[in-house]
Amino acid sequence: MTTGSNRRQIILRILLPCAAGYFLSYLFRTINAVLSPDLVAELGLAADDLGLLTAAYFITFAAAQLPLGLLLDRYGPRRVEAGLLCIAALGALIFALGESQLQLIVGRGLIGLGVSACLMAAFKAFTQWFEPGRLPFINGIIMAAGGLGALTATAPVQAALTITDWRGIFLVLAGFTLVCAFALLKVVPDAPTQSAQESLSRQLQGIKTVFTDSFFWKVAPLAILSQASFISIQSLWSGPWLRDVAGLDRAETADTLLLVAGAMSLGFLSIGFLAERLARIGVPPVRVSAAGMSIFILIQTLIVFQPPVVWYTPAWLMFGFFGTSGIIQYASLSQHFPRDLSGRVNTAINLMVFVSAFFLQWVSGVIIELWPQTASAQYPVQSYQTAFGLLWSMQLAALAWFLYPTAGK
Repeated sequence: MTTGSNRRQIILRILLPCAAGYFLSYLFRTINAVLSPDLVAELGLAADDLGLLTAAYFITFAAAQLPLGLLLDRYGPRRVEAGLLCIAALGALIFALGESQLQLIVGRGLIGLGVSACLMAAFKAFTQWFEPGRLPFINGIIMAAGGLGALTATAPVQAALTITDWRGIFLVLAGFTLVCAFALLKVVPDAPTQSAQESLSRQLQGIKTVFTDSFFWKVAPLAILSQASFISIQSLWSGPWLRDVAGLDRAETADTLLLVAGAMSLGFLSIGFLAERLARIGVPPVRVSAAGMSIFILIQTLIVFQPPVVWYTPAWLMFGFFGTSGIIQYASLSQHFPRDLSGRVNTAINLMVFVSAFFLQWVSGVIIELWPQTASAQYPVQSYQTAFGLLWSMQLAALAWFLYPTAGK
């Protein structure tokens, strides 16, 4: 790496554009938690329809992950992310102009495909430019940018709805996404040293290496289910829960979700910083992350079994803060494998996170829809308890697997 002012310039040229991309990715991911009443009212969606529409982002996002790993390791993050963001801009345009549920599903699916590289491209660039020991904290910075995207998707979006409608918001997002794609292509530098070009068979062998590694399968299930549960709830079902169970109106729901997003940003920075510091005294990031995910499970226990009213906001703030713990496992796994596999390692776990998020978000809607709505068009507490309880029990099983002593741990 370079030194002095040139070094700072290089860091900014990497961090700022990558942060803007992941800001957009998380904004697109979570915006339906606030816009869901408008989508339901205009399109007449039931809970399972809303779950499927919102989760379409995740299935295309997940489908891109393995080929994305190959592309990142071969062509680098700059070109790959910039090209895909153009697809996200097209998806936002289709979503803004869509007149049916199918058209919106197509648009949201293209958005998911288009932002599928935002985090993985950043992680790939970081492994190329930063020392391994710095990765937990550096990764935390980029995740905090995602938290700002989630924060923007709450009260600021609610405020924007007083100026325009949800279609206007997506038109603006389409334009901003194109600007971000151009900035990434022009500003982000290529790696200081280029890896030797591998044949396709060698690249596929690298994927096999990841998926047959015992440490990967010891760590991955808990990280996958923790992140997938967090994403599926935070990006959609947290909003309806606050309206139906906590009895908040739209403005109060948006304000609470803003606080949750702020807690999430703080969590990304704090837990990443803590993991880096503890690593210096011999505590591996994998254990720091596991401890945070265990606390996350405890917090969900409180939400599932109905906290007292006074605990509603604190419980959701802790949900946002500790829900970030699983992301540290990306750095743990990147450090476990050779650096030239970093793109394939991160996209392998991301594939399973977002496939799981798709099914968990959709199935949650199916479960909630099993209960009839009340006269005020709300779903009863039991529907959310059952849906969230399923996610909670799966994470608890994954934690037991992680803690079970094996040679691969």
